[in-house]
Amino acid sequence: MNGQTVTVADHVRVGLLGCGNVGAALARLVDEHADLITARAGARVEIIRVAVRDLAKPRELKLPSTAFTDDPTSVVADPDIDVVVEVMGGVEPARGLIEAALRAGKPVVTANKELIARDGPELLRIAAASGVDLLFEASVAGGIPLMRPLRESLAGDRIRRVLGIVNGTTNFILTRMTEDGTTFADALGEAQRLGYAEADPTADVEGFDAASKAAIIATIAFGAPIGPDDVYREGITQVTADDIASARSLGYIVKLLAVAEEVGGDVAVRVHPAMVPVQHPLASVRDSFNAVFIEADAVGELMLYGRGAGGNPTASAVMGDLVDASRNLVAGARGATIGELVAKPIRPMADAESPFYIMVEAADRPGVLAAIATTFGDHGVSIKSMEQRGIGADARLVFITHRAREADLTATLDALRHVDVVTRVGSVIRVVGEED
Repeated sequence: MNGQTVTVADHVRVGLLGCGNVGAALARLVDEHADLITARAGARVEIIRVAVRDLAKPRELKLPSTAFTDDPTSVVADPDIDVVVEVMGGVEPARGLIEAALRAGKPVVTANKELIARDGPELLRIAAASGVDLLFEASVAGGIPLMRPLRESLAGDRIRRVLGIVNGTTNFILTRMTEDGTTFADALGEAQRLGYAEADPTADVEGFDAASKAAIIATIAFGAPIGPDDVYREGITQVTADDIASARSLGYIVKLLAVAEEVGGDVAVRVHPAMVPVQHPLASVRDSFNAVFIEADAVGELMLYGRGAGGNPTASAVMGDLVDASRNLVAGARGATIGELVAKPIRPMADAESPFYIMVEAADRPGVLAAIATTFGDHGVSIKSMEQRGIGADARLVFITHRAREADLTATLDALRHVDVVTRVGSVIRVVGEED
């Protein structure tokens, strides 16, 4: 190990990069739970340096003013720092700082989902070469323990699939649309007023945030280097009140899901709205809560549920990693790792399979259903159920298909748009979590 080994009698001295909601909450936890943390870490954990953007900003923390600096590089380089905790966010300068700490033999704890999704495999390689921990429990689901169960508890099992509600903002919006009948715009406005959504909600509602988390989940679950560019992504901006109502009438709830699975040696990772059967455990996850549903060979099915964001829940996850890193540092050891990442083929989205919900508007006259059903059959897509509702002179037809390939479904939709009795092909939403 390149870093200096401490003894049980010593303090573990922490350099904190960032002191926003998460960093400040972590500092309070370190102070308020000092005796408990000492007992679990085997040494007293103490934050001695904190890098912030604005030194003049008042902070109600029990730290001396001399602990704060606006130079994060000096924190990482400080020879008195044993462990670096990064909660500043963004790719740079966070990446350079984390790499410098790892190369200096200092364990690193981070909550940076964007960075870990993009550069996690390389940073893990550097950590392994330096013989120190790189821990990132808080990067995916806030306070929900997920990385550790995937990495350690399920290390001897074969994980087949992970389904996750991993973005609290979109789950809140879809909950309001489902339970109150509000429009997407109104639900988003409420989320922004309550502080669940940013002024620019693009990262959340277009699925970028969930895609980063999906990449991290897939990397750990399947031992392969998966990046955000490997994740198929759709957001929720096109989900309508009619889709929500149709889903409920058919026995489904609409959720934004991150789906990671290994199929025939290929890894498939995607983020998109999905209709989840009401009896599935994920369907009952409301408001800003997150949940991750895991399917594996030996353990079967299990779900982890809790608050996926916020200063205190995220700080709790960071604190757990900090205790682990400190305990390992005291013992002169490293904790469990994910082992060497091995590249695996990424399954194209065109080859993914699922049932589909499809809404079609067509002329309301004899022969229409036969023409549409023939189009489905011509492209190898089988209809499981259909509902018809009148809309003036036309009919709104809602189909649920049996499991079908994305490529075949896409060809079906293209053909339907050229059927003369079809006036519009509307929403298309995948159905997930149902045995076909």
